[in-house]
Order: sequence, then C-alpha cells, then structure tokens
Amino acid sequence: MSETAPELARAQAVREAHAAELMQKANVVGVGVGMRQRGGRRQEEIALVVLVRRKVPRALLAEADVLPGVIDGVPLDVVEVGDVRAG
Repeated sequence: MSETAPELARAQAVREAHAAELMQKANVVGVGVGMRQRGGRRQEEIALVVLVRRKVPRALLAEADVLPGVIDGVPLDVVEVGDVRAG
C-alpha cells in the first residue's frame, strides 16, 4: 500500500462529509480530491479541490461564503474553472 493511501482515504471521507455544505457557497461548482497546485505546479500534498466559477477576494465575500484553508485536517485547494456546462 502506498504511503499516500491513508491520506487519500481520509481526504475522500472529508469530501463525502463536507461536499454538500461546500456546494452551497457562492461560486462553488464542484468538490473533489486531488494533488494541491501552487503557482501552476503540482505539489505532493493531497487536498480537497474546490472548483469555483471565479476566485473572488475574501473582502467581497459574505462571511458564510468564505472557504476555510483546512477542513478536518485536509487542506483546500481552490481552482477557478469558469462556468461548467454539460456537454
């Protein structure tokens, strides 16, 4: 078993537990699990990947729509994807 397997299982459990509440926040269009990205480069860190239409400065968000940096010990990676449409 890979050393990342327990981290991946934990991240998936956290996603299942919190996806519905994250989807209620402004601009959020999806929630998944993946490798964190920083400056366009993949990091060796598993994260909840929160897909948003567009990134908005924190000061312009309602407090209820601010995404935390970490949920249950799993970091969040917010990725701007634009509008998502079924093909």
